[in-house]
Formats: sequence, C-alpha cells, structure tokens
Amino acid sequence: MARRRFFRPVVERTSKGFVLHLDDEEIGLLVRLLGELTGLLGSDDPDVQPLLRRLYPPAYHLADHAEQEAEYQRFMRDELLTSRRDGIEQVVTVLQQGAALDDIGLERFMQSLNSVRLVLGTLLDVDEGHDPSSVPDDHPMAGEHHLYSYTSWLLECAVQAASGS
Repeated sequence: MARRRFFRPVVERTSKGFVLHLDDEEIGLLVRLLGELTGLLGSDDPDVQPLLRRLYPPAYHLADHAEQEAEYQRFMRDELLTSRRDGIEQVVTVLQQGAALDDIGLERFMQSLNSVRLVLGTLLDVDEGHDPSSVPDDHPMAGEHHLYSYTSWLLECAVQAASGS
C-alpha cells in the first residue's frame, strides 16, 4: 500500500484561528521586510517617496482636480500611515510569538504583506505582464524579484485561507 503524503497549507484555518506554517528563516525574513517597510514609511527622504506611491493611490485622477487630491492626501495620508504602522507592529508581534491570527489579525497580515509587495513592485516597475520566470538569476535585482514572487505567493495562500478555499 502506497503511503500518502499530506501537506499542510502555509496558512491554515484552525479552531484557534489562522496558523502560519512558516520556518524560522521565513519568519525572520518577513520580520526584516516589515521592519524595512516601517523605516520607509517614516522616511522624509525624497528619493524614498516614489517607492511609496502605490501605498497612497490618488482619489482624484484628473489634472484639474489637483487641489482636491492634495487635500485628500493631506487628510488621509496620516491616517493610512498610522493604520499601516499599527498593523505591521501587530503582525511582527504575532510572527515572533508564533501565535495564531484571528480574522482581524489575518487581515492585517495580508495588508502588511501587500504593502511590502507594492513597494517591491514599484521598485521593480512590475506591471500586469510581469513574469518572474523570465528574470535571469544573474539579473542585478534577481533577489528582489524572488522576494516579490514569494510575498505574492504567501499573500495568495493567506487569501485562500481567508476565503475558505
């Protein structure tokens, strides 16, 4: 009789909440990436600001609405920044403790992970046609492309767990 191998999902819904089945290296990587994101969020460096553009999408897209857009960003940016920082802090704590996530915790995990992806995607100029398999291993940004793929896959796992699929 053949033995069946059962694989645990990376993000699993349990009676205790959502459990992340990540090894210590993966947890360390995520904690580091989230720490770097927090640093970028708090940066006043004008060279960093373009990397954050996807985190603060415009509400008004037309040129003749520039004043409304500036007003919107002035009011909403601080609130979004505070929310992102709080979410990242909570996610890092859970990752370091190895605790299960409740529904809100999983949502914060997905938001934080997606923020990392958005910054990486901006850095790499990723668009809809991005094919990570087309990036050669000797590309100067190959590591960043791998991180983008990994965070995308992990986010997909979290979304599947949240949706019950």
